[in-house]
Amino acid sequence: MYEEFASIYDRLTVDVDYAGLADYYEAVFRRFDVKPELVLDLGCGTGSLTAELQKRGYDMIGADNSAEMLMEAQKKTNALFLLQSMTEFELYGTVGAIISSLDSVNYLTKTEDVEKMLALVKNYLDPGGLFIFDINTRYKLKHVLGENTYVVNDENVFYSWESEYHEDTKLCDFYLTFFVRTGKNSFRRIDELQTERAYALKELLFLIKKAGLSVEGVFGNRSFCRPKEKEERVFFVVRKK
Repeated sequence: MYEEFASIYDRLTVDVDYAGLADYYEAVFRRFDVKPELVLDLGCGTGSLTAELQKRGYDMIGADNSAEMLMEAQKKTNALFLLQSMTEFELYGTVGAIISSLDSVNYLTKTEDVEKMLALVKNYLDPGGLFIFDINTRYKLKHVLGENTYVVNDENVFYSWESEYHEDTKLCDFYLTFFVRTGKNSFRRIDELQTERAYALKELLFLIKKAGLSVEGVFGNRSFCRPKEKEERVFFVVRKK
């Protein structure tokens, strides 16, 4: 996953408001009275958020299991980047906060993988430190993305995104095909298959508490309000006791 895709990822996510996302994380820090100096960006991708937070004065570590994505990240900032997965990461010490953005947790498609990640989060957080992550909701994966096809065409990239939601497994498969311009009349084709799992909020709350972590809040997208019935993105704020 994300091997050839890494080279065009930023071009396709220009609409992501990384500054706004960083604003929200800082609002969470203030609301829950933490002042982290060292922050881990878990599943950091091409490092856009890592770079944004580093500009704001945080010492940043980025971890991702794609070497190609980290190569792109290193072009943006001199933060420490680790080629490590969300279920097997290893730090040199503890950090004041861990963030995982843009539905990275949904890519953990097995319950045991979420449990492994939470155990490591607990191990590497400072006492009182926060773990903040967001997910695509079941509503979004099933009713917004599922069974839909999206087509985008700009001057240099054409791509189609076809989604298929499986009710029995709660998995949503994304079939992506890209045609990237390499010359005046030539294109390179890139095919990607990605899968996200739809987690019920109650399921994640149970796993968080089982891991010995404290749930500080579950909020609608970039807010401090309870998630709406048809919320598409939900943020969890978790604390190490």
